[in-house]
Order: sequence, then C-alpha cells, then structure tokens
Amino acid sequence: MKNGVIALTLFTATAVAIGAYPLIETSPTTAHAVQPIAPLNAAAAQRPVIDVVFVLDTTGSMGGMIAAAKEKIWSIAASMAAGDPAPAIRMGLVAYRDRGDAYVTRVEDLSSDMDSVYATLMELRAEGGGDGPESVNQALDDALHKLSWSQHENAYKVVFLVGDAPPHMDYDNERRYPELLREADGRDIVVNAVQCGESPQTRRIWQQIAALGGGTYFRVDQQGGALALDSPFDEQIAALSAQLDATRLYYGDQAQRARQQRKMRATRKLHDEASAASRARRATYNLSRSGAENFLGENELVDGVSSGRVALEEIDSADLPAPMQAMAPGERKALIVERAAERDRLRAEIETLSSKRESYLADAAKKVEARETSLDHRIQNAVREQAAKLGIHYDKDDLRY
Repeated sequence: MKNGVIALTLFTATAVAIGAYPLIETSPTTAHAVQPIAPLNAAAAQRPVIDVVFVLDTTGSMGGMIAAAKEKIWSIAASMAAGDPAPAIRMGLVAYRDRGDAYVTRVEDLSSDMDSVYATLMELRAEGGGDGPESVNQALDDALHKLSWSQHENAYKVVFLVGDAPPHMDYDNERRYPELLREADGRDIVVNAVQCGESPQTRRIWQQIAALGGGTYFRVDQQGGALALDSPFDEQIAALSAQLDATRLYYGDQAQRARQQRKMRATRKLHDEASAASRARRATYNLSRSGAENFLGENELVDGVSSGRVALEEIDSADLPAPMQAMAPGERKALIVERAAERDRLRAEIETLSSKRESYLADAAKKVEARETSLDHRIQNAVREQAAKLGIHYDKDDLRY
C-alpha cells in the first residue's frame, strides 16, 4: 500500500453522450455550435442532476496534475454519487492551451459514459505553453457554448477551472472572462477556480473569476495536493470488475451498435492501461446508483430483460448480439438468465471487497497530515455547499478514495 499526496487535476473528462458526439478541436475563429441536450434515461430524469465540467490547462507545466487526474477521476465521481438523493452525474471537459500550440481547446461533451470520458483523459498529454498567459477566455467560452448543459430544473451545474497561468487579455475577436461569467451566472452555472502554483497574477485573476462565478477559489501546489491511497484489495476488485463487464450484452440498430462498440473499446482500454487502484475506484463508482448508467450504457440486454423493461421476444433477431441471432428462443432466454446470475454473484463479491477497501482507506487517510487541506476535501466541500442549494445533500465524511 502506498499513501501520500500526489497531483490531481480535476478535469474530468467526459465523452459525448454515450459516444454520440466526437471530440471537438477549436481554433480562435471556430464558430460556437450549441449542441443538443444529451438525454438522460427515464429513471435518471426523475433524480437531481450534477453537470460538472473541468476546464483544464494542458500545457507543459501541468503534467503532474494530468497524470494524477487519471488516477482520481473515479473517486471524485464516487464522492459526488454519495449525495442524497443520489444524483445523475454527467461530466465534461474543456482542455486548453494557447494559440500557436497543437490546439487551442479540445472539448468533450457532458456525458454519463464515464468509461469513454476516462479513455479520452488517458490520451491527454501536457505539452506546449511556457510563454505566460494561456487561452483561458476561449476555454470558458467553449465551456458555456459547446457543451450540452442540462435543462433539468434541479441540475447543479458547475465548472472547475484548473490552471497556473492567467488569461490572454490582448486577443481580438474573443469574449473575456468578466462578460462570460455574467452569462454563466444568468444560466445558473457556478464557476470555481483552482490555481496551481504561486503566480500572484494568476491568484488575483482566479480569485476574481471565483467571485464573479459564484464559486470558490482554491490554491494548490504545482503538483496538486490530492490524496493518493491504494489498498491491498485493488487487484482483486479490478479483476472481478473486468469479469462483471464481460456479462454485458447489447442490442440495437446500426447506429446504436456503433455507440456501444465505442463504449466497449473504452472499457477495454482502461482494463489494459489503467492502474489496479483506478480500476477498483471505477468498480466502486459503478456499484452506486449514479454509476449504474456508466456500467450499463445504452440498450443493455441482461438488465433490460431481467428488470422486465424489455421483452426479449419482441426484439428483431437482426438487432440482437451476433452470437444470439442464430439461437432458438429458449437458448436466448437461458443465456440471459445465466448472465444475470453471474452478474449478481460478481456484484456481491465486489460489494464485499469494496466495503473492506473503503474501511482500509478511511483509516489510511486519517494518518495523512494534509488530509483536511487536500484537493479531494476542498473539491467535495465545494460540491457539498453548492449542491445543497439545489436539494442534494452530503454528509461531511462522504469522501471516497
């Protein structure tokens, strides 16, 4: 087990409403195209919504933060999932650099498909920059206008701006942060500002951004200051989680299958490349009511039939998974029953181990001197205070590691 404080950048990367929208790269002259609202499923639509977007500096000085984000995204999501009532959670990302770099912004739309979010996050690298101000204004503009923010009346809509350099204020044809934050306020979008490093100029502007955005200002060191805790249960939970993912069966037309395949590729990528601790955090999130949407995705057959929402006999054979298309009706039903039983067994094992893991990590966290001032606690404290205004409540100790 290792414990300590490592870097974290909350970005939280998010993929396009279960793969519906591609990654968008913009230049300073790219037109703002407002995308349609990404639908929540019928069950999630009855619950409060958290739309959280991380506007993240990805220039060279932010390398440690980006690396840590790849470890912490799932525990951040799991902490948000602990709300009462359990919220439907969607995450989005605006990664930014500056004019003259490989890109100015890269946008991932708000989505509940965290696997695809994570796959995108794993591909981000810290490069470019090194010359002072960055395209912060462009990034905030894109956060407001290129993401499908929820219209749900109980939505907690929040931005975390994370960076270490002030915005360019000398670019023509660009809206600037005071105007953008007035618009955010009018749309009930809270903007928090997380400063990395010690630049006095950045501190002054980040504090102003948080004040104008109705949010909170934090300062962390250049490497972040997030808690990094592993447990002796991580490897086993990660292995069981991979087996649980293998119980999924998807049906649908060609367009739906394309989105499902994208999600499955993202899942394979994280199992192949992510650390055991990160995969264990994902498993914990997927067990929550909020995380069920990420685990199941769109048109998952085992859950649909077992819950009675889907009649197996009414699905066109051509829309079934390829191995099921040649099966007799009885064989199809037997396969669903078998997968459902296997899923129940695996979930029970993961729940038992996850409970032990949470207890182990809670004890380990108490031994970390900087626990109360860590970025983990500061982010969750901001969420707890801000979400309460919309009826989502958290206990003080609702923090997942």
